[in-house]
Order: sequence, then C-alpha cells, then structure tokens
Amino acid sequence: MDMTDGDAGARPWFERDEFLGRVARVQATLRARGLDGLLAFAPESVTWLTGFFTRGYSTFQFVIVPAQGEPAVFCRDVAQYYLDRTCVFPEHTVWADGDDRNAAAAAFVARKLGRSAKVAVEFDAWQMTAARYMALSAAMPGIRMEDAQGLVSTLRLVKSPAEIALQRAAARAAEAGMDAARATAADGVTEREVAAAIVSAMILAGSDHPGPGPLSSGERAFHLHGGFTDRILRRGDTLQCECTPAVRHYHARFMRTIKIGTATAQERDKLDAIIAVQDEALAAVAPGVTAAVPDAIYRDGILKRGLRKDYTNKTFYSVGLMMPPVGGEALEAAPGATWTFEPGMVFHTYVLADSFGFSETIAITPAGYERLTTYPRELIVTPR
Repeated sequence: MDMTDGDAGARPWFERDEFLGRVARVQATLRARGLDGLLAFAPESVTWLTGFFTRGYSTFQFVIVPAQGEPAVFCRDVAQYYLDRTCVFPEHTVWADGDDRNAAAAAFVARKLGRSAKVAVEFDAWQMTAARYMALSAAMPGIRMEDAQGLVSTLRLVKSPAEIALQRAAARAAEAGMDAARATAADGVTEREVAAAIVSAMILAGSDHPGPGPLSSGERAFHLHGGFTDRILRRGDTLQCECTPAVRHYHARFMRTIKIGTATAQERDKLDAIIAVQDEALAAVAPGVTAAVPDAIYRDGILKRGLRKDYTNKTFYSVGLMMPPVGGEALEAAPGATWTFEPGMVFHTYVLADSFGFSETIAITPAGYERLTTYPRELIVTPR
C-alpha cells in the first residue's frame, strides 16, 4: 500500500487481505485451545489485527477476536474518525467520558461472545492493570479468562514483506538523523541542539516518532539510554548516538559513536575491533541458527579482546510494530537463548564497550540476513 500521500495516517496501513490472514492465524490457535475468543488490549495487537490506530491508544480500548467471525473494537468515542477510516472491520462499540466503561465493556463482550465464554486475555499488556482486571472480573462474572500466553505478540515476530518495507523506510529516516547528528555535533554545540537536528531530519525523512533516541556525552556516554541535556560538547568528547525513528510505528534503529573534532589511534583501533566482532557475529546469523551462537560470538569476542571485563546485556532484540512506552518486542538473545532465527524476523543487534557503541537493524532472509540500516560502518569524527 502506498504510504507517500499526505492522508496515509487516516486509512489502513496494509491491504485488507493481510489483516484477514492475521486474524485467521489467531483464530486457528483459539480453536485449538478450545477458546471462544481473545480480548487483546495491547495497542500493537489492536492495530495489527484490525488496522485501527489512534494516537489516543492509552485510553481504554481493546479488540475482541471471536474463534469464528470478524473482530470488533471497543474504544473511546472521540476516536470515531480514525476508527471509521483505519479499521478494516466495521463492528464496534464506543464509550463516552462519564460512562461506566467497565459495564460498557462487559456488555460488549457478552453481546459478541456470550455471558459464559472462555476467553484468552492479554494479561501482559501494560493497559491490563490489576485494577482493570479486577473491575472487569467483577463486571463479567460468567466469563472465564485465561492468559493469552503471547498469542498475538508471538505471531507478530515474523513480519510480512509489507511490514518490513515500512521498517526499511524507518531505516532511511534513521540514516537521515545520523547525517544530521554528524553535521551538527561540534565543539561548543549542546546535546540539545544535536537532538533537535536529529528529530527534524528524521521527521522530514518520514518518521512518525518524535524522539531522537539515546544520545549522551561525557560520563553518560559510558552508560546505556542516556538522554540529551544542555551539556556543551567539547573537542575530544565521545557522543553516543542512536537514532530510533518509526514509520507507521514500525521501527528501525542503529547506533554510532561520534568523536568531536578528533580521535586517538587507540580509539580508532577500539572501534575497529568492535566492528570486527559484530561482523563475525552477524556472519553466523541465518534461518535455523540458534540465537545463542551469534550471542556467544559477541560476548567471547569482546572479552577476548579485553574490551570489557564482563558482558551482561542482550545482543539481539526483536523490533517491529511498537508504540510508546514499548521499546522492543519480547524476543531477545542472551546466554542460554534457545530460539532460532526465522525468515521475516527483524532485530536490533548491538555491541558495547566503554563509551563505544555500534548497532544495526537486520531482517532475517531465507539466505541469511539483510541489513536494513546501511549507514557506513565506521567511527564518525566531526570536522570541528
């Protein structure tokens, strides 16, 4: 589906057949588990299953997927415009401010599934708080709820070609952001100015996500997930920069290390060693390979070169359709990981040593992998 027109955010992001295929896979699992339906509360699940998207997804909304038939959406009435234009399934119920939302939700479930249905529920969704669970349990005494066990989130790990196309577009926005960081960072410039340049470049390049991603210098460059401040960059500083844009909330991201004005031979050698470790790890990535294999190459390579005393962080994590506050999908590579790579999976894979970080977003292909982020794999040294 063409995403270049100005109103692409007010219609489904994919063709209807793609949504029908997703729902069919969920329903097959529901029937196999002897369930009457699914109550999906994660915003990513709602959008992935139905197309419905609103920026107001933090309000009380969910989708019912019956074991047979079409899904139906429950949401706030002010989202009606986007519901009408983005959802590929017509059935819905809306609530208004001042309504008893739990009572409305219970009536909706009863109408769609009956009053004694056995349903899977996304208990791990951040919207499914303990208070909401207790309120819905009281409002639906005859409904038997059980954990969905990652039903939708697991299916979402393997992306369709149309989904990966959006992630390629996000990768181009990420590269525009890094270009802006490279052009703006200099002695006397603040982190905030660099962040503003990154955000502007990524949005103009197609990103719908406003944040620049982790960005930090000085002491904070030695630690993950730093945010920009008013700190002034000085010659010789290390600036840790990760661009994290998204197109239709499909993410791609990558990290580079930026040296302000100059870099020592030792620093260049360190970054070359880090890149060599990542190259070796990625060379092992292919369908059917256990995640522990490249994960061990990362860890052993860094430790054997004396670049770190220990290595505790994950080396791969799945990325795709993610809406704040969610920053990554559930699949991760760490010591002991037993899952295997499959075509269509997409990962952010990164390596860290001291204040130096390097990462890419990759898509698993039948033959190996495709690097979605194609920025030059080198230390960035600014001219001033």
